[in-house]
Amino acid sequence: MTTTLADFPITAKWPARHPERLQLYSLPTPNGVKVSILLEELGLPYEAHKVSFDTNDQLSAEFVSLNPNNKIPAIIDPDGPGGKPLALFESGAILWYLAEKTGRFLPTDPAARYHALQWVMFQMGGVGPMFGQLGFFHKFAGKDYEDKRPRDRYVAESRRLLGVLNKHLAGQPWMLGDEYSIADIAVFPWVRNLIGFYGAGELVGFDEFAQVQRVLDAFVQRPAVQRGLQVPA
Repeated sequence: MTTTLADFPITAKWPARHPERLQLYSLPTPNGVKVSILLEELGLPYEAHKVSFDTNDQLSAEFVSLNPNNKIPAIIDPDGPGGKPLALFESGAILWYLAEKTGRFLPTDPAARYHALQWVMFQMGGVGPMFGQLGFFHKFAGKDYEDKRPRDRYVAESRRLLGVLNKHLAGQPWMLGDEYSIADIAVFPWVRNLIGFYGAGELVGFDEFAQVQRVLDAFVQRPAVQRGLQVPA
C-alpha cells in the first residue's frame, strides 16, 4: 500500500525537491496546460516535472507506473483524500479532482455541476481528439499524404465543434455563463492550439466563430493562464 511520495516509482526518475507539494508530470501541450493553468488559478503549491517526448520519457517504466496509458499530464497529490497520497492521470479527471478538492471553479449547485461535467466531457471526447487529428494531418506527417480526405474529415468535424461552441457562447462570457470554470480551462487551450501551434485557423474558417474568438481572447488575458501556458518550462 503506497503511503508516502517516496513509495511511488516515478519519484526515482523525477525526484521531488518539495515532497509536501503536489507533483505535476507534464509538458506545455493543450492537455498538459489545462492542469498547470488550474493550479495557477488556484494558487496551490506544486512542483512541475518535464516529461520529454524527445527522449520518450512518457514510455519509461517510471512514468508508466503512474500512468499506464503513457500520456501527460499526471499528478501525485501528497495530501489526497483522507490525507493519503493520490496518483491521478487524465487531464479531465485531474481538473475535476482539483476543483472539488478546493471548492473553486466548479458550481456548487448540483445541476450546474453536471453542466460543467458535460462540457469537460465534450472537450475530452470531441474537441481534443478532433482538433488533435486535424493538427496531425495539417501540420505534421499527415500533411504529406496525397489523399486529403482524412484531413478534410477532421476539418469538417472541427468546424462543427466550433459551431457548437459559438452558438453556446452567444450572450454569455464563459462556458457556464457568468462564472469562469474548469469547463473553460478544458476547452480553450485546445482552441488556442488549433489556430496557433497547428496554424489551422484559415483552414477551419475561424473568423466565422466570433463568440469563440471573444472568449478565447478573454481566456488568454488571464494572468494565471499566461503563467500556466509556460509550465513546465
